[in-house]
Amino acid sequence: MEVTESEVGRVVLRRKVTLINGVSIIVGSIIGSGVFVSPGGVLHYAGSPAAALYVWTICGVFCTIGAHCFSELGTMLPAAGGEYAYILYAFGGLPAFLTLWVNVLVIRPAAQAVVSLTFAEYA
Repeated sequence: MEVTESEVGRVVLRRKVTLINGVSIIVGSIIGSGVFVSPGGVLHYAGSPAAALYVWTICGVFCTIGAHCFSELGTMLPAAGGEYAYILYAFGGLPAFLTLWVNVLVIRPAAQAVVSLTFAEYA
């Protein structure tokens, strides 16, 4: 890889996600700790083990479709920023800004609280 004159003295991150990195990100994001918390509730409301497995399979298919959509967006719009960049491109600044702040103030802290509670319960 050749270094241009403008890149001398600058720290540049390589854009590289291997198969193992990608699978780890998807498994950690989609499955996360929910698989340890919700099986009892799914089994209770599904009524039978077969129905619970069916529900888990359908949810897995939906998650796989969502992961494929995200990967397609990543190849079509290779800008950094994930969903913020995609919403900014599609809908403009205000929806992207609101999405970012809802993520920062509500969604991410709530997800971390669930992970923390799950860890505390199992530890």
